[in-house]
Amino acid sequence: MDIDRAALDALEATLRHEIPLTRAMGVTVAGFGTAGLTLRAPLAPNLNHKHTAFGGSLATLATLAGWGLLQLLLREHPPVTVVIQESTVSYLHPVAADFEARCALPPPDELDRFRRTLDRRGVARIGLEVVIPSGEEIAVRFHGRFVAFDRRRYPQAGPA
Repeated sequence: MDIDRAALDALEATLRHEIPLTRAMGVTVAGFGTAGLTLRAPLAPNLNHKHTAFGGSLATLATLAGWGLLQLLLREHPPVTVVIQESTVSYLHPVAADFEARCALPPPDELDRFRRTLDRRGVARIGLEVVIPSGEEIAVRFHGRFVAFDRRRYPQAGPA
């Protein structure tokens, strides 16, 4: 899968434009590779009263990592709107430094099925896994089910 820095910069611009919260959180697109998409956020604007990362910020970054991965994977598809349908988050350890969310690429067969369903029905769902490490440990595990709508067939779904 060929994703260049220009595509990552475009994703970061989309995040900042479409989801204003990302500006306040300081979200950046750190990279994309065979393991998936990585987003980063600094601790300072995301602190809680215990001087660790606020749980809402952690959940938000994880959600955005899944959303962003689908934006990249579907960038050559006709225009789509991607939304989160449901998610579960497990907070395993506190995060006391700048943090990143890593959304794994789905297995190739699941991604192929997702794309075929989107082409055939105009709507498709896929589960994505995200982790937020803290040092050598996994601090947060996130599972989200995302839905993509082909805007030509579902114009009411709105933009990105």
